[in-house]
Amino acid sequence: MSKTIAVFSSALLGLLFVTTSALRAQETPPPDFTGVYMPVDPFGQFRRPAAAPPASDGVPAPRPVLVLDGREGRPDNAPKLTPEYLAKWEVIRQSRIAGSDEFDPNVRCISAGMPGMMSMTYGMEIQHTKEKITMYGELNDVYRRIWLDGRQPSQGKLDDPTFAGYSTGHWEGDTLVVETVAIREDALFDSFSPHSDQFTVTERIRFISPGVLENRITSTDPKALLEPFTSVRTYTKASPPNDELREFSCAEGLGSTK
Repeated sequence: MSKTIAVFSSALLGLLFVTTSALRAQETPPPDFTGVYMPVDPFGQFRRPAAAPPASDGVPAPRPVLVLDGREGRPDNAPKLTPEYLAKWEVIRQSRIAGSDEFDPNVRCISAGMPGMMSMTYGMEIQHTKEKITMYGELNDVYRRIWLDGRQPSQGKLDDPTFAGYSTGHWEGDTLVVETVAIREDALFDSFSPHSDQFTVTERIRFISPGVLENRITSTDPKALLEPFTSVRTYTKASPPNDELREFSCAEGLGSTK
């Protein structure tokens, strides 16, 4: 009998320990992403633009904007497109090589769209509350909101796609998992890859070390992609006085070259 009681007591203590640990884990608040962040290697596998010449009159030199025209073909590590969408990509490539801005959002001062906008080429500011996360990107007035309060997009939102799409998030431990839908079809991603109206993006955002934020991005499209495509963006948190974003907008437009 004493052995039975001892075993039961040990099991009870173990259960209490596990339950207490689980409750403490639930009570641990998620991390706060609030702050200004600068991208690490914002251009990824693509070549960087030449550095702008130093200013001789004290006025900051114009910031370079990455231009890709596909002259070197499609990179081996680019998303694997279905034949239909590879043909669409070839049309875009030929258009850019010809010097047209029809499919070039940078020249037309248009947002890169999700997930391309998450390169946040020249920095972003995050405002984080319990209900939502708001992100502001310096380049071309990038703006997106991630809802954390359990809401889901209405049919009206799904029928009205945007560059940023509609994003909802939930926490898995210290990782924010974000699902984005309703992304405009003309919002190209990666190396100006086209996608369909079934395109979705999943992000897993977390701190990988103090002040270093990682965003693991997986794009899925049953019509345009042969397989899901995953890329990783990393950002470092800026400290004063370097935590102020500049305005970098070309909303006035540069004119068409079509």
